[in-house]
Amino acid sequence: MIVDIHAHTFPDAIAAATVDKLQAAAHIRPFTDGTISALSASMRAAGIAYAVNLPVATSPRQVTQINDTAARINAHTHETGVLSFGAMHPDFDGWHDELARVAALGIRGIKLHPPYQGADFDDIRYLRILNRAGELGLVVLTHAGLDIGLPDADRATPRMIRRAIDATGFAPLICAHMGGWRQWDAVAELLPDTGVYLDTSFSLGRVTPNGDGYPWTETGLSLMGEAQFLRLVRTFGAARILFGTDSPWGAQPDAVERFQRLPLTDAEQAAIFGGNAAQILGL
Repeated sequence: MIVDIHAHTFPDAIAAATVDKLQAAAHIRPFTDGTISALSASMRAAGIAYAVNLPVATSPRQVTQINDTAARINAHTHETGVLSFGAMHPDFDGWHDELARVAALGIRGIKLHPPYQGADFDDIRYLRILNRAGELGLVVLTHAGLDIGLPDADRATPRMIRRAIDATGFAPLICAHMGGWRQWDAVAELLPDTGVYLDTSFSLGRVTPNGDGYPWTETGLSLMGEAQFLRLVRTFGAARILFGTDSPWGAQPDAVERFQRLPLTDAEQAAIFGGNAAQILGL
């Protein structure tokens, strides 16, 4: 069973505009239109059984509505294969009670995104969210490292993640993009003994440019090489790596095929592809 732990969708009414805005900021090509139906079709083409939708609250006022939408998405997981996390924003006044509501709705976890939310990951506002999520048994998946759309917002470094874990002891924490996008040497130095999980999204291969002529898009931006990826897998252990694609910014069929070509044992591949996620999410 393949589980994509890192995907994104948007409500049908705003999906086109949202995808256009994000691709213009990041200069990258989307591979679906960002809707649930398109993600579900992509999953079928790739042989993916489940995909976790990760909504981002870019302002406090979005939090309640995003969590309501996540609950509605999860009511149809048996049809679509899409399982949605909820969201929290560090400036949401009702964070304590809203996280309890997230848990009561049966939502398995929340997504945090420090660059888009304007706070460092080791800020007290995130630490209290982690503590409360831990009390409630919620999974937390956070953006980690740089963000291609906000390259100057360095708010989720491996060192910040390390400080947050040391302060809270939170688990299970999933750090996207192999623990810190384009900060992978620091990931290998600072995080192996913390117990964090890493997801593989937006890490292997090259970024696919959208053709708008931005300087780096002439050749595509290199991501992590296979040798570096495998070193991180060996350093953290396959039991702490989760397959993710960052759909619509990664093509799910290509990501599955690329991962299948890696020189991993059958047991390692099965764990990373879906076994680890199934255990964490209770699938």
